[in-house]
Amino acid sequence: MSKLALVTGATSGIGRAFAERLAADGFNLVIVGRRKDRLEEFAAAHPEVTVRTVAADLSTTEGIDAVAEICATEPLTMLVNNAGVAHYMPLADLPAAKAAELVNVKVLAPTMLTRAVVAGMQERGEGTIINVAGMIAFSGPAPHSQMPRRAVYGGSLAYLVAISQTLSAELEGTGVTVQVVCPGVVATEFHERQGLDMSRMPRMTADDVVTASLRGLELGETVCAPGVEDTGLLDAVFKADLAAFGAQSPELATRYRAA
Repeated sequence: MSKLALVTGATSGIGRAFAERLAADGFNLVIVGRRKDRLEEFAAAHPEVTVRTVAADLSTTEGIDAVAEICATEPLTMLVNNAGVAHYMPLADLPAAKAAELVNVKVLAPTMLTRAVVAGMQERGEGTIINVAGMIAFSGPAPHSQMPRRAVYGGSLAYLVAISQTLSAELEGTGVTVQVVCPGVVATEFHERQGLDMSRMPRMTADDVVTASLRGLELGETVCAPGVEDTGLLDAVFKADLAAFGAQSPELATRYRAA
């Protein structure tokens, strides 16, 4: 049976790199993006596999529903939730429309597409779901002087980490694998669309992100951090999370009691 992958945000950057690599690995593809011309260009350049193009805006209910229908009805081997928008700005400065767009693309769309695909994958006893987040998911404790605040963006990426970890546990033993990829700064059009000049900053290539993700799947990593050499740092974060979770009590902590 042929392998079939659906990749969102496939017209550039990490999404296109995933599509290129999966096509080279013999996957037939459903590629999703806003720019129909780029989708068709990709399909024309890859006659060796079957490529279905879907022009959809995942910031809209109509776009999400259209792609979710494909996820629910096609025998997908892999789903790559990559589509994204940046909107780097403090919450007080973030227009309501941009806040909604960001949450729809990075929280609602991955949730609904994953929900649509997971039952079929379980029935078939195999499948892979990859959520593309970023290291900003771990930046919440950073002082203001260290990093510009981008509360909604950081929160949406943290959501992808949490849902990927908990869903991975839910699906243990089903043959369905879940991974969240957390790259740092990547050399794509992503920042340019926000008017940010990152040309002088060292950046990872999108191809390297994909290499890390696919190798991370082989290593059994639920959280893949392509630029973190010492995986013990991630283990320490997650152990601390679980330690705090396990240390809770129905009794009010001493520090909150009246002196």
